[in-house]
Amino acid sequence: QVHLVESGGGLVQAGGSLRLSCAASGRTSNVNVMGWFRQAPGKEREFVATIDRDGTSTNYAASVKGRFAISRDNVENTMYLQMNSLKSEDTALYYCTARRGPVITIRARDYDYWGQGTQVTVSS
Repeated sequence: QVHLVESGGGLVQAGGSLRLSCAASGRTSNVNVMGWFRQAPGKEREFVATIDRDGTSTNYAASVKGRFAISRDNVENTMYLQMNSLKSEDTALYYCTARRGPVITIRARDYDYWGQGTQVTVSS
């Protein structure tokens, strides 16, 4: 089993920045692709960003492209999401996720492991 723990969420003003972290533990050899999803109140969970095991392939939702950057440190088994130029519409619970498969994907059902989430609130 793989255990994912997010951190770094909080309250920030519009235009500000936050850096989310996701620490993986357990059978981390099972982890290939990692990603971030988010869910705002009353809305469905949506894809944010994903990265493959060696960091050479990434994908972003159109709404965050150019503002967010995903990265990972496989030595530390940690993934990051640098969020800049935050907007009120970025307010959501952000989930870290991972999958055993090697190919990046934006579909939530393709991911095998999920964290509990970290709240990001952007005030306008």
